[in-house]
Amino acid sequence: MNRLFGRGKPKEPPPNLTDAISNVDSRGESIEKKIGKLDADLMKYKDQMKKMRDGPSKNMIKQRALRVLKQKRQYENQLENLRQQSFNMEQANYATQTLKDTKTTVDAMKIGLKEMKKEYKKVNLDEIEDLQDDMSDMLDIANEVQDTLGRTYGMPDDIDEADLDAELEALGDDLALDEDTSYLDEVPAPADTIPGESDNTGGTRTQDGVQVDEFGLPVMARN
Repeated sequence: MNRLFGRGKPKEPPPNLTDAISNVDSRGESIEKKIGKLDADLMKYKDQMKKMRDGPSKNMIKQRALRVLKQKRQYENQLENLRQQSFNMEQANYATQTLKDTKTTVDAMKIGLKEMKKEYKKVNLDEIEDLQDDMSDMLDIANEVQDTLGRTYGMPDDIDEADLDAELEALGDDLALDEDTSYLDEVPAPADTIPGESDNTGGTRTQDGVQVDEFGLPVMARN
C-alpha cells in the first residue's frame, strides 16, 4: 500500500513565537554584519578621495561611495523593520506567557480550594467547643486542688478582726519601745580633755564633781 500511494509527509510542528523571534533576530544580525562591511568600504573610499585631486578618477571613486551609501541606507531600513517585528512578537509572546501563567495559578487555586473544603469536612466545631470546655473545667479543678493543698491547719476560725487590729497596734508600740535609745543618755559623755590630763589647778581631773582617772572612770576611794 505504501509503495502504491507513497508515504505521507510528516507533519511539521506548528510555528511558535519563540522560534519566529529567534529567526528574525538572526536575520537582523546578518544585516548588521553587512552594514559594518559597507561602513568599512565607505571609510576606505573617503580616505582615497582625500588624497586625490579633482578629476575623473576621483569622480569614479565618489560614485562607488554613493552606491555603497545607498545600500547601507537600504540595509538600515530593513534592520529597523526587523527590529520592530521582533519587538512586536516579543510583546505578543509575553502576553501569551502571562495568560498561561495566570491559568496555571487559577488552576492551582481551584485545586487548593477543593483540598481545603475536603479537609474542612473532617473538622467538627462542636467537638472543638467541647474540648475547650473540658480544658477550662480541668484548669478550674487544678486550681481547686492547689488551693486545697495550700490550706492552713490549726488556725482558729473564730478570731475577731477587732482583736487582731488591737494586737497589731500593740505590736507596733512594742517595737517602738524596743527601739528606744534613751538608756544611752545615762552613760557619761567622754571628757573634753585627754585621758590622764590634769586640770588647771594641778590636781586630779573631776567630772560632775566626781574624781575620775585618766580614762574618765570614777576613782575608787583608797583605804
